[in-house]
Amino acid sequence: MTRRIIHTPDVPSPAAIAVDGVPRAPYSQAVAAGGLVFVSGTFPVDPAAGRIEAESIQGQTAQCLRNISAILAAAGTSLANAVSATVILANEEDFAGMNEEWVKWFPAEPPARQGAKLPVRVPGMRISIAMIAAAS
Repeated sequence: MTRRIIHTPDVPSPAAIAVDGVPRAPYSQAVAAGGLVFVSGTFPVDPAAGRIEAESIQGQTAQCLRNISAILAAAGTSLANAVSATVILANEEDFAGMNEEWVKWFPAEPPARQGAKLPVRVPGMRISIAMIAAAS
């Protein structure tokens, strides 16, 4: 099976995000293999600002999905081909607000989804989303 590393400069690279001042371990934004695109956990970092700008969970969810959309576009596919997502929240109380934004992006036939608790603390970060999409 062939695999292709996906990277777009339109989204901050994973190594550019620091936790407690230490850059994150390097990993790919996404990997395409077997007819699928596997997008790594994506932070709500605004690429223009280079930092988390949105404070609300709705705004952070939207930024994660904008970033994922850019990564999928670089892979030649889109959110319309999303098959599975993992939503990782810092606080369980944010689930309703995340879901409120989620349905704006996936009003019909949404991808399968699971949730988890964010294992690290990044100041201001309330959500991270990983996704798998069919390649076009």
